[in-house]
Amino acid sequence: MVRGVNLAGWLVLEPWITPSLFDNTTNDQIIDEWTFALYQEHNTAISTLQNHWDTFITEQDFFDIANAGLNLVRIPIGYWAFDVEPDEPYISGQLPYLQKAVGWARDNGLQIIVDLHGAPGSQNGYDSSGQRLPAPLWHTNQTNIERTKAVLQSITELFINDQDVVSAIEPLNEPAGNDGDDVLRVARQYYQDAYEIVRNPGQSSTATLVLLHDAFQPPSYWSSFMEPPEWQNVAMDTHSYQISAPQINYTFEQHIQAACNMSATLSQFDQSVIVGEWTPAYTDCAKYLNGRGVGARYDGSYPNSTAVGSCDGLTGSGDTFTEEYINNLSMFWAAQAATFEQYAVGWVQRTWKTESADEWSYQAGLKYGWIPTNATQVDQGVKYCTSATPS
Repeated sequence: MVRGVNLAGWLVLEPWITPSLFDNTTNDQIIDEWTFALYQEHNTAISTLQNHWDTFITEQDFFDIANAGLNLVRIPIGYWAFDVEPDEPYISGQLPYLQKAVGWARDNGLQIIVDLHGAPGSQNGYDSSGQRLPAPLWHTNQTNIERTKAVLQSITELFINDQDVVSAIEPLNEPAGNDGDDVLRVARQYYQDAYEIVRNPGQSSTATLVLLHDAFQPPSYWSSFMEPPEWQNVAMDTHSYQISAPQINYTFEQHIQAACNMSATLSQFDQSVIVGEWTPAYTDCAKYLNGRGVGARYDGSYPNSTAVGSCDGLTGSGDTFTEEYINNLSMFWAAQAATFEQYAVGWVQRTWKTESADEWSYQAGLKYGWIPTNATQVDQGVKYCTSATPS
């Protein structure tokens, strides 16, 4: 059973995870890692990034993660850690930290999913891909695809002797299949090519799990895709959030019900499935969650949204959370974890650590009590789903 956390915001910047890195630039044009390097003095950007890489996640975190009963970390990495073209502003230097992470994981009995979180041209246009864009461009240019495959080759070769720890490679996070068939067609072919790269990177073959994100498509879309016997050790990754329309309008009881009803979706996958991202947060109130300078749907500050309520007390430090809110986070966490364990091969919460959005932080959940001190203690979630009424 996979019980893990994402180490998001470490080797790929995300404004909502470390807002101070962006606010300290005092430049509103800096909205992602691309502009972080583009719009400030180069040496300043380098020193800020190196300090962040050195301090945001350390060996102590790996010890604490293992001590919490977790057995895996999913580590996002961007293509620019391996390949930066002259016309790209990205700053590389992440790889030594990724390699250190393998050693820390081994010492603490943890497995790793290496997750290619950002591809050339951006596969989804999200700031978490490195470059926030109006629309993804990755799929529109064959050079982007070839560069992505070359990076995947480098990842596979880098960890060819670490398969005891790097047990899974995710060839691409969240390609925007919800943008249409053009993306999906390219993603499907890329997934098949990626399988061959991970399986046979050079002189030797690997048995590493190839983890494929569902590209925001239902299980039926992936029916019979890359199944045995031709394809071995392939699993799907689906991400479960309730922070956009229509779920943002749910009552808390409806959030619990929707979590329990994930059982139906998970059961429909032909392949093994992991819930590779999810959260006990049930609002989008966290600062910059929808992008730097972008508001929240929950309080109506997001463009063209209608307020559900106030964000006061629903984000920030756990010190400010009411007992009722902490109980809600606890119930929502447990209902999701129990469902994912029963109907998938496990879960990877997003995320381990944040600067100021404790409702998303596994570390904060342990501190303030809405997450059990031992991740194996998720049985309580079953009772919430037993009493939930199917929709």
